[in-house]
Amino acid sequence: MAELVGVRDDQRIQRDVLAELAWDARLQPNEIGVTVDQGVVTLTGFVDGAARGWAATRCAQRVRGVRAVADEMEVRLPGTPGRTDAEVAIAATRALEWDSFVPAERLDVTVANGWLMLRGEVEFGWQRRAAEGEVRRLDGVRGITNLIEVRPAAPPAAERLRRDVQRALLRTLGGERVTVEVDGDTLVLAGVVRSWWERDQVERVAWSAPGVRVVHDQLLVGG
Repeated sequence: MAELVGVRDDQRIQRDVLAELAWDARLQPNEIGVTVDQGVVTLTGFVDGAARGWAATRCAQRVRGVRAVADEMEVRLPGTPGRTDAEVAIAATRALEWDSFVPAERLDVTVANGWLMLRGEVEFGWQRRAAEGEVRRLDGVRGITNLIEVRPAAPPAAERLRRDVQRALLRTLGGERVTVEVDGDTLVLAGVVRSWWERDQVERVAWSAPGVRVVHDQLLVGG
């Protein structure tokens, strides 16, 4: 009986993911295949850029009951002449320069066959995330490798950092389902969250804390 219930749940999740893909105006859902096994969603098919692949993954993560998402989509740029690597690199550099919160002068952008690589150093983890977010949406990008390192100006006080992050999570999510441990300049997150949206919020809070260089996410997505 439990197995049949699991099959029905997977079928429901599959229907919901397909509906969410159809609901998102950025996507062409007929080009994306969806399979579900024990709450793990696998996305297959072809998209015409990293931005649409990312959007499809986020659609799946928004659906209730999804435990994990495997992205097996292939990026195929349109057959008509698109942006060259040089044009993508220029567009990425300008996008970073336009973001007043990202220290673009400390970052380096390289592009090879549509694959964009970010290098450099920032003071805060949220700046690393912001830089990737700026270039992810650009036309002509097949994928992104983010090698930006976080170099805090000063080491954090462990107990104060743990307490501040825990309070911020309490303000954001309520309850105390997430535990926070500090090891030097590394935050370790553990516990169970109810959705991928909650998991993203926990990571956002963790990376926003001053002095954090690494975040180890051990969170589980539950029902």
